Amino acid sequence: METSYLASIIKQFEYYKSLGDKTLNQLTFEDIQWQSNEGSNSIAIIVKHVAGNMLSRWTNFLSEDGEKEWRQRDKEFIDSFKTSEDLIAAWESGWACLFNAISPLKNDDLERIIYIRNQGHTITEAINRQLAHYSYHIGQMVFLGKLIKGDDWQSLSIPKGNSLKYNEDKFAKEKGKRHFTDDL
Repeated sequence: METSYLASIIKQFEYYKSLGDKTLNQLTFEDIQWQSNEGSNSIAIIVKHVAGNMLSRWTNFLSEDGEKEWRQRDKEFIDSFKTSEDLIAAWESGWACLFNAISPLKNDDLERIIYIRNQGHTITEAINRQLAHYSYHIGQMVFLGKLIKGDDWQSLSIPKGNSLKYNEDKFAKEKGKRHFTDDL
C-alpha cells in the first residue's frame, strides 16, 4: 500500500476537483448562488467553505495546527463572492494549497503526526479525513447542480441507461492496473 497510496490519493483528489470543476462549468453565477432557503447552502457557500478548509488544513500543515487562528469558519457560510471569477479564484487557491502540500510527501511521511484542533492524526489519517470531507461537499455541489439544471444537466458519471455500453467498453480492454479516473 505504501508505494501506491500517495499516487492514488492525489488521483482521488484530482477526481473530486474535476467533479466540482465540471459542475461549476455547467452553471451560471446566479445558479451557483441559488439557495433553496435561508438555512441552506448554495454552491457558492460550499465552495467558500471547502476553499477555507483547504487553506487552513494544508498551509504549513507539517508544522502548524490545521485549524489556523486566521481562519474565520463561520464567515465561510456567508456568500460574499461578487463575480464568478472571484469564486473560481478561491476554489483554485484551495486546491493549489492542497496539492502543493501533499505532492512532495514521501512514504516515510505517512506516519508522522500532525494536528487538527489539537487532535493528533497521522498524515494518512489527515489525508483520509479531508478526502471524505471534500467528497461529501462536492457531492452536495453536484446534487445542487443537477437540481438547478434539471434536464439540461450533463452527467458527470455513467448516464442512466448507459451502464451496459460503459461496461462493454471497459471489458473490451485488456486487464491491467490503472486508476478508474484514467479514462475520464
